[in-house]
Amino acid sequence: MTFTLRNVPLLSRVGADRADALRTDIDAAIAGWADALLLRVDNRNQVLIADGSVVLGAASEVGDTPPADAVFLGRIADGRHVWAVRSVLHAPDDVPVEVLDLRRAGQVFDDVSAQLVASATALLNWHDQARFSAVDGTPTKLAKGGWSRVNMLTGHEEFPRIDPAIIVLVHDGHDRAVLARQTMWPPRLFSLIAGFVEAGESFETCVVREVAEEIGLSVRDPQYLGSQPWPFPRSLMVGFHAIGDPEQEFAFHDGEIAEAAWFTRAEVREALDQGDWSSDSQSKLLLPGSISIAREIIESWAYA
Repeated sequence: MTFTLRNVPLLSRVGADRADALRTDIDAAIAGWADALLLRVDNRNQVLIADGSVVLGAASEVGDTPPADAVFLGRIADGRHVWAVRSVLHAPDDVPVEVLDLRRAGQVFDDVSAQLVASATALLNWHDQARFSAVDGTPTKLAKGGWSRVNMLTGHEEFPRIDPAIIVLVHDGHDRAVLARQTMWPPRLFSLIAGFVEAGESFETCVVREVAEEIGLSVRDPQYLGSQPWPFPRSLMVGFHAIGDPEQEFAFHDGEIAEAAWFTRAEVREALDQGDWSSDSQSKLLLPGSISIAREIIESWAYA
């Protein structure tokens, strides 16, 4: 059995023009500041949301030029530039808004908002932790509109760190799939096997290793499904499915997984009908939220 994702994962949608050429022509990016829009992200990675869109204010309200810590996100359809800053949130007086982050609001975002907030969250989180060079500890300063940092003594340039991780649905090739519960999760909360890619390791090799380490199964034929940024703080989730043997016993070697079980397609469909894993449902199985690629993988398998 093989299948593909039914939908593009919510945080992988194409929205704004990233306008990467303006990162190396920073004068042109700054020239658009007077008419630019500003995305404020607070220290909990929360933003203001109104009617499914992130609230963007006038960039000029914070000054005539971009603040030193502002990051350039790109252009929206009308050509205006969009920047982001780490800031206290200021709700407009005439618009009802909510304060939410990607985990809780990603499923309601339009495509442009999803891309802007994902990029801003990832960049700002990196800048918070990259103020000193990883090479020699020298202070660094923001460059290229926030898409790199430069060593203030040597000029050595460093770029945003991304941690690749696989996430995999193990199934028997027919009507059953494995779901697992991490030790820190409450009862009934199940998802897919995931783990970070190690140095010198391919995605496919990581799939086989992580499944063996976490639940003791030997899997074969890992097949790529899709990917999704997960800026909490800097992951890129790379989705797969692979074949496992239901007759093989589970073994929890690394202590991350509390329990795992094979579920039928009918059982998974019933759980999907109950909503996200934050649901108050009394279903025996709760599944990942809509914002995650895990949910999209599970749904795509369940309805293949």
